[in-house]
Amino acid sequence: MQIEVDDARPAEVEALLRALPEWFGIDEAITDYVRRSATLPTYTARMHGAPVGVLVLERHNDRVAEMFLLVVHPDRHRRGIGRTLVAVAERDLLAAGTAFVQVKTLGASHPSPEYAATRAFYEALGYQGIEEFAADELWPGNPCLVMVKHLACAH
Repeated sequence: MQIEVDDARPAEVEALLRALPEWFGIDEAITDYVRRSATLPTYTARMHGAPVGVLVLERHNDRVAEMFLLVVHPDRHRRGIGRTLVAVAERDLLAAGTAFVQVKTLGASHPSPEYAATRAFYEALGYQGIEEFAADELWPGNPCLVMVKHLACAH
């Protein structure tokens, strides 16, 4: 597997998102992810030249970044691709002086087994849920859990 940085290819991002309707089934959200992936720092995992995963970062300030998007093709789940993308991004962020990384995901008050697995994935990587916003506070119709990791404590 090869990881490319700043490889913004929105068509590839869209194809990965559309392969996961259980996680990414809202067209307006897909459009926003694709649009923003064209301008934000992007890490792309490739196998034999084909994209199998993407992580998109958004910097909020010098000390805080957000994993705006993490998506791995469903045929490649549970093979370490997501972990590798996160590890490479965290390494780069820590080297740049970033102290905290956040990720937003569907909150536990929504009965989604897919997102229960997503939360478990982030927890296994050291992310802690700090606040769940009720449906419509941040995302239309869905509760949003904010998870955070302190990078200086992670290494």
